[in-house]
Amino acid sequence: QLVESGGGSVQAGGSLRLSCAASGYTYNRNCMAWFRQGPGKEREGVARIATGSGNTYYADSVKGRFTISQDNAKNTVYLQMNSLKPEDTAMYYCVVDACFVVNTVVAGYPASAIKNWGQGTQVTVS
Repeated sequence: QLVESGGGSVQAGGSLRLSCAASGYTYNRNCMAWFRQGPGKEREGVARIATGSGNTYYADSVKGRFTISQDNAKNTVYLQMNSLKPEDTAMYYCVVDACFVVNTVVAGYPASAIKNWGQGTQVTVS
């Protein structure tokens, strides 16, 4: 189960922190990632972290502004979003799966390959 929180509305230039608490998984043997889907846009892989090694990936559109991190003790992944822009407006989803699966979906393969999605949390930047 993935439980997301932290979305909301913010003005451009502001910050938000999303949280995703995972349960029922072998936490340190997977990758967790954040995807987003804005109005009229395709789903985009925003950031990914390998929970065992801590290795991270960021989409070019958020590099330098967003930071993905984890708290292993809480099985929780965070997405710190700074310098938010209106184009960051989207529903943000947390996922967990084997790293090779997450990486292929981040690279553009069908999202259906990932079986474990959170319910989503809305981020609106005006």
